[in-house]
Amino acid sequence: MLWYPYTQMRQAGELPKMIAGEGVMMHLEDGRSLIDGISSWWAVIHGYNHPVLNNALISQVNKFAHVMLGGMTHRPALELAATLVRISPEGLNHVFFSDSGSIGVEVALKMSIQHWRNLGYTGKHKIISLRNGYHGDTFKAMEVSDDSDFTRAFAAVLQRGFVLDIPEGGFDADIATVQKAADILEALLQQEHEHIAAFIVEPVVQCAGGFNIYSPLYLKIARELCTRYNVLFIFDEVATGFGRTGKLFAAEHAGVTPDIMIVGKALTAGYMGHAATLATTAVFDSFLGDNYEKALMHGPTFMANPLACMVALQSIDLIESAHYLDKVANIQRIIREQFDTITSPAVIQKRTLGAIGAIEMKNAECLAGFKPFSQNKGVWLRPIGNVLYLMPPYIISEEELLTILSVMKQWIAQLP
Repeated sequence: MLWYPYTQMRQAGELPKMIAGEGVMMHLEDGRSLIDGISSWWAVIHGYNHPVLNNALISQVNKFAHVMLGGMTHRPALELAATLVRISPEGLNHVFFSDSGSIGVEVALKMSIQHWRNLGYTGKHKIISLRNGYHGDTFKAMEVSDDSDFTRAFAAVLQRGFVLDIPEGGFDADIATVQKAADILEALLQQEHEHIAAFIVEPVVQCAGGFNIYSPLYLKIARELCTRYNVLFIFDEVATGFGRTGKLFAAEHAGVTPDIMIVGKALTAGYMGHAATLATTAVFDSFLGDNYEKALMHGPTFMANPLACMVALQSIDLIESAHYLDKVANIQRIIREQFDTITSPAVIQKRTLGAIGAIEMKNAECLAGFKPFSQNKGVWLRPIGNVLYLMPPYIISEEELLTILSVMKQWIAQLP
């Protein structure tokens, strides 16, 4: 029996079975076709069965599908590393590949702790993270995540660090509101900086933790504070990277460079798992030495898989050559226009940024039954808790996007 993720298998029932995809459409075995409103967990930004990406894979698989990166290198890995350095915030000059976003986070946290050890600091191993943040399901990633649904079973063994609240006021919060949260961060750094290795955040948008959006001003202030108190600043851009927030990377909203940044999901456009952890030269240089003691002793078998690297290169080329940020801006405009027409006592808040739209309901019961409802209407959406959201592929047409939004509006309209 296939064991499904985030599922109580006793209640799993029969699931829709996809047999083909084209563009934003998911074609099912039972004859139905669904518009994918969430890009298959936010990865399939170019839609399904894209000819350019398909050809990239076919071309590479006819040469070699995989080779270990230990003691060997290859052109796709070298080119992707160089491309990521070119497009990422200035100063992130070194790239370490892995096979999923969660592992990319593990690598980032290991880097941050060993960085200080390599420099001769002792005791700097705690991590600051944000409330309602989500960074993955592996152990160190769970320790810096704050969603009990994902971590409850392991609460007794997780070694937690410090957890802070995001600033109130949303993306456009005024400086006084943001400063209140920044003051709390500075107070913690003043007291504990000798024990803190890093501060990890999902920049601007916390996705799986409820699609909470906060001001980029907080990131600017936090960048200054982390530098002042000798703490590394880590951006987890696994969900936000490659245009999702309206900028190529969410860091650009704040105009800052983190010490370490993780990308995944849309990196390979949903074709296969892959991730990258980027670091500044200062971080990289701390691992240089005469023996293995200072080296980063981490090496996933499938890191820099050439198929993954080739599809990532072609995906980035499409983003740049086809002006995808303009597409994202249009998606944002349409979502905001349609959200403005939604009024209901069941709705607490509507949040939009880039190709992300989220509606927070009074409680999760407001969304009970929504999944089959939306599927019967020809749309694939999966609420998280009490949040109904969409994160569509960037290639979606206006008509397809309006269909998704119409289904959301129809559901909300029939709530008491």
